[in-house]
Amino acid sequence: MNIDTINLGPMDNCTYLVSEGKDALLIDPAWDMNFIQHRLDSANLHLLAVLFTHGHFDHVKFAQELLKAHHLKAYIEENDANLTGISPEYLHTYSGEQNLQIGPFAVHIIPTPGHTAGGVCIQIGHAVFTGDTLFPGACGRVDLPSSNPRDMRKSLLTLSKLPDDTQIFAGHSYGGKTSSFISYERLHNPFMRNAIKDKDIL
Repeated sequence: MNIDTINLGPMDNCTYLVSEGKDALLIDPAWDMNFIQHRLDSANLHLLAVLFTHGHFDHVKFAQELLKAHHLKAYIEENDANLTGISPEYLHTYSGEQNLQIGPFAVHIIPTPGHTAGGVCIQIGHAVFTGDTLFPGACGRVDLPSSNPRDMRKSLLTLSKLPDDTQIFAGHSYGGKTSSFISYERLHNPFMRNAIKDKDIL
């Protein structure tokens, strides 16, 4: 499985192009659909699905154009659908934990509310796309509408239980670093460490 990180937009957003052979998934495509389409075309990839980690505008901006062009619906947790501004005809909503088989990709959806009510992390093999839930050394904001600090702590605790070799891919390249491993975050991320420490009272 190949993971291509595409940095786009004024907020250092990460779109992830995940491919196996000629089949592809896009996670959080936003900002420049022409560039994203060029990357698909240049690698002769067939787009099977689009998945969103959450509904904030910077992770979905202009994505409806891509969905329309490919006759696809994007997967998003139902609590975040209204945040996207995308027409419901281009959204496939779901609730809670999911296991999806999309072509060759076994996709596990992990509910991780906190940054938004419908935030999720998307696990494919040993990779987890964490959106704005978990960053290397940090976590997402919890002072926004539908944010919840207690839910964020619970979500970080959930992620801390993933295997050591799980590689995270975050939703922004803040500070130039987008990726880390759960083993490292469990030891060095102060937000995850606090969630683990407080696990009995969460």
